[in-house]
Amino acid sequence: MISTIKDKLGLLRIIPVQKRNGETTKFHPYKLMFSLTKVLSDETIRTQIYEGLYNQFHDRTLIKTRDIHDAVLTQLTKYGLDEAAKNYQNYFLSDQQKFEDATNVQKRIEKVFERDAEVVHENANKDSTIFNTQRDLEAGAASRAMGLKMLPELVAKAHLRGDLHWHDLDYSPVTPETNCCLIDFDGMLKNGYKIGNAEVDSPRSIQTATAQMAQIIANVASLQYGGCSANRIDQLLAPYAQINYQKHLADAKKWVAEDKQEAYAKTKTRKDIYDAMQALEYEINTLYSSQGQTPFTTVNFGLGTSWIEREIQKSILEIRIKGLGTEHRTAIFPKLIFTLKRGLNLRPTDPNYDIKQLAVECSTKRMYPDLLMYDKIKELTGSFKTPMGCRSFLQGWKDENGKEVNSGRMNLGVVTLNLPRLALSANGDKKLFWEIFDERMNLCHQALAYRIERTKEAQPKNAPLLYMYGAFGKRLPADGNVDDLFKNQRATVSLGYIGLYEVCTVFYGENWEHNAEAHAFAEKVVQQMRQKCDEWAQASGYHYSLYSTPAESLTDTFCRDDTAKFGKVANVTDKEYYTNSFHYDVRKHPTPFEKLSFEQDFPKYASGGFIHYCEYPNLTQNPKALEAVWDWAYDHVGYLGTNTSIDKCYKCGFKGEFKATARGFQCPQCGNHDPQYCDVVKRTCGYLGNPQQRPMVHGRHVEIASRRKNLTTEMIKNAAKNARSKQSDSERVVG
Repeated sequence: MISTIKDKLGLLRIIPVQKRNGETTKFHPYKLMFSLTKVLSDETIRTQIYEGLYNQFHDRTLIKTRDIHDAVLTQLTKYGLDEAAKNYQNYFLSDQQKFEDATNVQKRIEKVFERDAEVVHENANKDSTIFNTQRDLEAGAASRAMGLKMLPELVAKAHLRGDLHWHDLDYSPVTPETNCCLIDFDGMLKNGYKIGNAEVDSPRSIQTATAQMAQIIANVASLQYGGCSANRIDQLLAPYAQINYQKHLADAKKWVAEDKQEAYAKTKTRKDIYDAMQALEYEINTLYSSQGQTPFTTVNFGLGTSWIEREIQKSILEIRIKGLGTEHRTAIFPKLIFTLKRGLNLRPTDPNYDIKQLAVECSTKRMYPDLLMYDKIKELTGSFKTPMGCRSFLQGWKDENGKEVNSGRMNLGVVTLNLPRLALSANGDKKLFWEIFDERMNLCHQALAYRIERTKEAQPKNAPLLYMYGAFGKRLPADGNVDDLFKNQRATVSLGYIGLYEVCTVFYGENWEHNAEAHAFAEKVVQQMRQKCDEWAQASGYHYSLYSTPAESLTDTFCRDDTAKFGKVANVTDKEYYTNSFHYDVRKHPTPFEKLSFEQDFPKYASGGFIHYCEYPNLTQNPKALEAVWDWAYDHVGYLGTNTSIDKCYKCGFKGEFKATARGFQCPQCGNHDPQYCDVVKRTCGYLGNPQQRPMVHGRHVEIASRRKNLTTEMIKNAAKNARSKQSDSERVVG
């Protein structure tokens, strides 16, 4: 009987439904059924109510939401279900109250003053004890309240309910800021720029060049709300180091014997390079943007081949290995990304293989650098470039002259879909899953289209360094049109997603990773999202990219929202966190090769943003084990991170992995958890964080504590043994 009624209610989908704000949408029976199930357990009476609703509305040309609500209350009262009617009304009123509270500026700011963990720990890159961060949190609370009123109402309410997430509501849409970018450092350093009242000329040394980069980073970070990256920094800075070399060579010709002049100039230049790169690292880690956080900065390197470019690469790695300050702590920023390329640095016979070895050592000691596999990135994204900040990639793009352009481009923002909610709402019904999927895709499209339109309302004079002085590549006049930098798919706007693992768990059970049907379904979900993005891009002229969301606090928020809605669901909500994008379940023990083989099918659809990473024990004595994974991964994935145990206790000297506890992370040897006397470094999502100094939300803490290693001690020994064997074979061949 109930299936017949579901079919009947399904017929109402062709009748438009008018929301209370006047917008029209389709009728979605599953929402009504879910609401009634929450307040009425008797299936027979629910069926009779559905029948009554169908009879009342099936011949209408328009149905008002208010009429449906009143009709349900009438039906419940008809059957004498006064308590159910009261609960149904309260369910509606609580939803309305949630929206009113969220748009109340005073209540939002009170959460900051009450130090609500959801607010003050939402971003692991923000120290909420610092005055300027507190000020930013207070302003952000007001912006969130006002921003929700600015958003299309359906989008705002979907955000509050946890159907989707409008990222960075504390900045956008109240201000029409952009998200993340690849700064056009090359154009700015060559052509000069202006910051504040200062006209800045092209630098005449590498020290001045890195000092200018730090100034640019601080300013850019204050004019947008996402990360910023320097692409190919070794090649970018080489011309300025060459100026140093020429100066030293000129001095040498005056004071040094002829046969030692070149060696003298190179020695002095190497020192200049090291000092300049060290200064840049310290500058970035001591900067605060106007948002009260260290600028999220990424630098990419590894493709340079000249002696100067090689020196820049080596200096970056040596400085990171050394660490910050007298205690040699791990630097959180800039995020380092090293490029592997076949024929350049991948194999022992390659000219830059020695730098790869240094990168391996650095990763075992500091987790960074992450890796870009040159050939795979070109295959997945259409051209080689570093991500913008954490994992957001631009697609290959050429300007009107056919020139490939990467630096100077940007992302306009992200809206993330709660995938597990679709599966939980469908309750095992795949046909219903795809119906809900289409509905949510339309909602995400509305949200993203609004992001584009709102961002286009900016004027170049609102962010001079971005639009007028070169950070975004083109230099617009003060009254120019910022859309010139966005349209024709020059910029991206991103559809994010979270919880693919949980979706398949709902339909196939917890151990679905090796189920071919389940994997095909997971791939179809991501493929369908990509197809929607491509359709929206073709229709609009703006590049909609599919983005595998980092989900720092969202891994917690969506799960809490769904726990409140669906209860504790085994291996879905009961974990207290959702899995990032397409990643393998962190609680399990696949080998690195199994994990990456499982994940490698998804970035070809989600090329707008992705990263893979594997979990390792301490690898400082086993670098060959890590290198073996890197070498295998080169032809399989485009972007790979290393998560290894590098925590350090300054009370007892322990080095390894701190124990996750309710109080944070604790030294397993002496129990120390004081951030002043320990260095705890974890990958929060796509970047590193120090959770002892800047605590994370509960769900992220649980997720990190749940991670299991992808390499065992025995596997590491075998990998090292195999590497030694290969080396011996190579030596015999050479001999």
